[in-house]
Amino acid sequence: MITKMKLSHFNYDLPEELLAKRPSQNRDESRLLVVHRDTGKIEHRHFKDLIDYFDDKDVMILNNTKVFPARMFGNKEKTGARIEVFLLRELNQDNRLWDVLVDPARKIRIGNKLYFGKDGSLVAEVIDNTTSRGRTLRFLFDGSYEAFREKLDELGQTPLPKHIERDPDAEDDERYQTVYAKEQGAVAAPTAGMHFSKHLLKRLEIKGINFAEVTLHVGLGTFRPVEVEDLSKHKMESEQISIAEVACNTVNEALKENRRICAVGTTTLRAIESSVSTSGSLNPYDGWTNKFIFPPYEFRIPNCMITNLHTPKSTLMMHTAAFCGFELLKKAYAEAIKEKYNFFTYGDAMLIL
Repeated sequence: MITKMKLSHFNYDLPEELLAKRPSQNRDESRLLVVHRDTGKIEHRHFKDLIDYFDDKDVMILNNTKVFPARMFGNKEKTGARIEVFLLRELNQDNRLWDVLVDPARKIRIGNKLYFGKDGSLVAEVIDNTTSRGRTLRFLFDGSYEAFREKLDELGQTPLPKHIERDPDAEDDERYQTVYAKEQGAVAAPTAGMHFSKHLLKRLEIKGINFAEVTLHVGLGTFRPVEVEDLSKHKMESEQISIAEVACNTVNEALKENRRICAVGTTTLRAIESSVSTSGSLNPYDGWTNKFIFPPYEFRIPNCMITNLHTPKSTLMMHTAAFCGFELLKKAYAEAIKEKYNFFTYGDAMLIL
């Protein structure tokens, strides 16, 4: 029995060909690895079979964040050098100020102007350096805020993770997003939710399953590697969350009645565990969280979770291990590799009961 979890415990050999580069043909037809914590039993199903494990008045908690087209390409004034600009978050709506990452960064200094679009119709000025690749940009745009956001949507690309190693296409615009995405603000998708089709959600609703929506705007920190062996020293980047009273009521009612409460994805897991009262109920919250969950950890709200299969040493794998139990997760991953499940962003899913 491992008493203190270290980074090296989360290493395993993941064959390169199991990193999915494309989504499954239909959302709910991806594979589903079902893991029973009480018995250690592992089943091989498809995502649409999820409905078999839930009953009337059970609750699924969804993260309704919406990915925006955060990756843009501009040209530097005078030299015309092509620069990738990754929009992280809006700092000030009125002044069109954004926190961004630039690549290559060494060429981009305070005072430089960047031109976007074929005709250079959108211009931004660098007004601050924040980190080695981080900059603050002020977009110079005369129209309304709505027109400005439309311009960003038009010029931006779906921010596919680097490991997918290709340019996004029209399919990605639709599939790198959940069907219930509402609140724009994420630069990475909450991938567990991408397996739900509208049809499956309808079937679950008809069966009496209740849904509670929370918002956590997923940041790039989700991909940031852990660089310390002692996990207690790893710092998560803060992400914005919002949990409304109506969601809390749905969840707390189910808690009282000992229903199944399922967190859809590690982002949902972190959002709800960031706002638990001393009595163990879910509280409304509007703010930021940098909660990092790794074993051992006692969960107060969910008793079941849906998640993708995660890459070695990732914080996502650590959150999942805290919920599943480390040894059982290792066993499940070994089984998934043997059965050639797809891993990571566009990969298959796991239901932990």
